[in-house]
Amino acid sequence: MSISAKQVRFDDSYLWVELNDARTLGVPLVWFPKLLNATEQDRQQFELSARGIHWEGLNEDISIEGLLKGQGDLSQRPHHAA
Repeated sequence: MSISAKQVRFDDSYLWVELNDARTLGVPLVWFPKLLNATEQDRQQFELSARGIHWEGLNEDISIEGLLKGQGDLSQRPHHAA
């Protein structure tokens, strides 16, 4: 079974994602600066897909696979030279 998001909601500090396998993930908004700094109206303008959640107006995509691995917005993390 492929795990996907069924429902998304927010509180002051967290993004809550209800999955189709009955789990609910609570993810700190600080992991996703675009969502943290967005208006409530902008946060509600999302689309669910088989692989994740997309906010067209915020140019933000969150994969369910990444959430399950505990990953935040990887584009905001510092890059280290190898």
